[in-house]
Amino acid sequence: MQVKARTFTNEARRAHIIEHAIATIAELGAAGASFVQIAKRAGLSSTRLISYHFAGRDELMDEVARRVLAEFTAFVLPRVDAQSTAAGQLRAFLESNVDFMREHRTYLLALADILGNARRAGGGGAATLASNIAESDLTAMEELLRQGQRDGEFRRFDTRVMAVAVMALRNAVISQLAADPELDLEPYRRELVALVERATQK
Repeated sequence: MQVKARTFTNEARRAHIIEHAIATIAELGAAGASFVQIAKRAGLSSTRLISYHFAGRDELMDEVARRVLAEFTAFVLPRVDAQSTAAGQLRAFLESNVDFMREHRTYLLALADILGNARRAGGGGAATLASNIAESDLTAMEELLRQGQRDGEFRRFDTRVMAVAVMALRNAVISQLAADPELDLEPYRRELVALVERATQK
């Protein structure tokens, strides 16, 4: 029983640190999110409490990226799966992406900064994870577009090219949010959906 209690406590503490790391990165950027700053915001008495749970800064940044991506998937996927048509799934994907940005701004700001730093540094676990997920998302988008064509919902087009275009448009909204944390996302949500529907539907 004691082992289980310690394990539960450790996991709760890790989650607590990750949550405050996200807020710190969103506010100060990954470069400014030192263990000292994170510990201060998390109400920890010492940075050693962070070092106990994470081997180093890179591991913590990687865990933050995994947490954000997991939350994003859990938010978007049920909304997409709830739709019975390819057109409905495409619309739900776009809308839920922007809704996640609006409801979890700090998560997206933190992730964007971590990935930007990782790319400038020449890679890293977070960058590799994001790259793998991006390719998986692109493949899934291409299959969705192909299914819409088979069902007669979408016009004929190169599904790979269209998938790249759709994901690039989504990513552009994330970039705008990173540049302006107070961005009003509603017009982006509306116009993104309208633009993609005009491009894909007959």
